[in-house]
Amino acid sequence: MFSESAVPYIKASVPVLREHGVQITTVFYANLFKAHPQLLNVFNMRNQADGIQQQSLAAAVFAYAANFENPEALAPVITRIVHKHASLGITADLYPIVGTHLLGAIKEVLGEAATPELIDAWAEAYGALAAALIAEEKKLYGDTVAPGALSQVQVAEVIAQSPTAKTFRLQPLGQAAVPAYIPGQYISVYVTFDDGQRQPRQYSLSDAPGKNSLSITVKKEHLTGTAADKSVSNWLHDHLKVGDTLDVSHPYGEFAIQARHDKPIVMLAAGVGITPMISALNHLAKVSPQHPVHLLYAVRSPEEYLHRADIEQAMASMPQLNFKLYTGQAADAPGRLTVADIPPAVLKQAEIYMCGPSGFMQAQKQRLVESGVAAASIHKEVFGPDLLEALV
Repeated sequence: MFSESAVPYIKASVPVLREHGVQITTVFYANLFKAHPQLLNVFNMRNQADGIQQQSLAAAVFAYAANFENPEALAPVITRIVHKHASLGITADLYPIVGTHLLGAIKEVLGEAATPELIDAWAEAYGALAAALIAEEKKLYGDTVAPGALSQVQVAEVIAQSPTAKTFRLQPLGQAAVPAYIPGQYISVYVTFDDGQRQPRQYSLSDAPGKNSLSITVKKEHLTGTAADKSVSNWLHDHLKVGDTLDVSHPYGEFAIQARHDKPIVMLAAGVGITPMISALNHLAKVSPQHPVHLLYAVRSPEEYLHRADIEQAMASMPQLNFKLYTGQAADAPGRLTVADIPPAVLKQAEIYMCGPSGFMQAQKQRLVESGVAAASIHKEVFGPDLLEALV
């Protein structure tokens, strides 16, 4: 809870942040990297180059200001942040650094409007958020591995899924065991570019747990300019071959696809968003082949139908798997993939999992809610920055 003196200042700052948010976050990142250049290896430089990270942080600050009195609304997003931070090895000592530069950016942009009372209120708000994240991250590290612990893996196989997507099968070196994980989770993969800069990216695991390797499926990105120079996905496509090694994190992620009693599972995927669904599908085919599953998958063209062999194998072994492929338009085009293809009675009973472009997921969620599906039954995975994720 915040002090009575802080609350009115935080509430009053909502319209200010809405107007000046991107300017504040742009100043924040510039000052942060100037003072702490080592953090260039932690933050996503590709998203910095195209402005996505600045916009995400601006939206995050605004969302926090608008919802700080509603912890239930923030709880699932905080859980997402905690898992993302754990995959990057974030430790408590980073939070004061970020806080100092965030408050400094607010002062710099707002000038005289950033009164001492306003800055004190935001210092209190940031401190409360940081304390909550630090506590949850400590618990998560306690259940998994030490902060920043990485494993070295070797590329055992490279499988072409489409003209623009490859699956990399990764085996631990030496006697190291493959870590346990839940379908839907991801790992951070680290690469070092020619200029010496090291960058992590998260990729959903794209095969069932319990095997002697980890698999990720990576789509090549169509980028230009500075953003293209820091594309980990493109580096993997252009450089990674059988026998090469990588450093990867322990698996993390709150998007955990699990069979819950007899509730049907509905999976809605677009493009490379199929990857966490394949992990779940392959797992269910092995441990619960009779479970009712509906998988709707949208791709731009038949050539971009990823993991066709996995889906066909699951269809052969899972009698209650209902699969439908949608092709020929942008995956997030309104009206393309439709939940109307699933009986309403199934939707209202099911746990629903979505992964794909943000527009695609927003459209599907709207249709699901309009169909009477409870919001608590809808789970999504976002590839890229999301609300609040960039605050620290």
